Amino acid sequence: MKKQSSMMSNPLDRRSFMRGGLVAGGAAVVGAGLLSSSREAVAQDYNNGRGLSRGDAAILRFLAAAELIESDLWTQYAELGGLTPGQKPVEDTPNFTPMNTYQGSLMALDSDGPQYITSNTLDEVSHADFLNAYLVSKGADPVNLDQFRTLQGSKATGAKNIGRLTNLMHLNVDTSWFTRYRSTTNPDAGATFPQAVTITNRSAIPVTNADFNNPNHIQVIANIAAFHFGSIEAGGSSLYASMSQKVSSAEVLEITLGIGGDEIAHFLEWVDFAGNGCQPTVAPVTDNGLTFPNLFANPGTPEFQPNLIFPVPAEFISPNLPKCATIRPLTDKFAGPRAAVAALTGSGLFTGQSNGFFATLEILADQAEAASRF
Repeated sequence: MKKQSSMMSNPLDRRSFMRGGLVAGGAAVVGAGLLSSSREAVAQDYNNGRGLSRGDAAILRFLAAAELIESDLWTQYAELGGLTPGQKPVEDTPNFTPMNTYQGSLMALDSDGPQYITSNTLDEVSHADFLNAYLVSKGADPVNLDQFRTLQGSKATGAKNIGRLTNLMHLNVDTSWFTRYRSTTNPDAGATFPQAVTITNRSAIPVTNADFNNPNHIQVIANIAAFHFGSIEAGGSSLYASMSQKVSSAEVLEITLGIGGDEIAHFLEWVDFAGNGCQPTVAPVTDNGLTFPNLFANPGTPEFQPNLIFPVPAEFISPNLPKCATIRPLTDKFAGPRAAVAALTGSGLFTGQSNGFFATLEILADQAEAASRF
């Protein structure tokens, strides 16, 4: 992490890498015209007025990169815990037998879990495809991260032996989203929140077939995944809300609001899903030092109450105004592109990735964060 941070802090290294390694072939990661400065993504005409402002193009590029990353991680979840290939939705198959104990453990959280995972995956893939196609339609460069698909994924039966962008096997899952949305305080006003469960350097998917064999072990892996689902989609909800405040085009605002709304829909499902892992009949469950407790065993602590699945009204805009239920955070400091990259990196999601990958994300984040509505 220190090595990665050091490399990312050197703008000369980043720009040299970008000029030498990324703008090549038919699908450039970042347009050559934006490489001169990562902070020039303001509301100016892009490509001599052919379509998007530079700021809007930068915002959509960063969102496309984020969706490619989401698509990659969700695809790994879907291969092992989504709908069994050829299977109808679970509700149409009353005698359904899970394809493995991981899928079965996810179904212990919600019998429709495999359907939800597959649906979430399809949504994220559609977001990435749409954003890149829209960029091309406006004469802007799409985002292509294929050269960074180098990580080894799960070796369990069902997982494809292909290169991955993300690593789901060494996660530090931030579960503070769970307590944040049950609190009356707001991170944008400086509030901090406890972890619902402390998850450090753990796998959210079975690594090999051996992981399928121990019931408590595989249930804990599924519970880790459930909290990771919520963490990812909470971050996406805040990111789109933050970016919507920066766009200069009404059509681009339609895009960020439309896709952002879908991210919120995902998040609300995973709030409920994760909460099911911390109440009977699943909880308490322990494996290798990690316990998912029965959070109903501590009455009087609403920040940990599993069935509070909707955002609790909290401080918003000003402490002098009534509390309001909202997406939070919404500011660049906590929800913008740089904050998103920092959070994903700190979570271990990119364990094993190259310096070039981190340089790419930082430049895309810098350009998007520098965008302005005016």
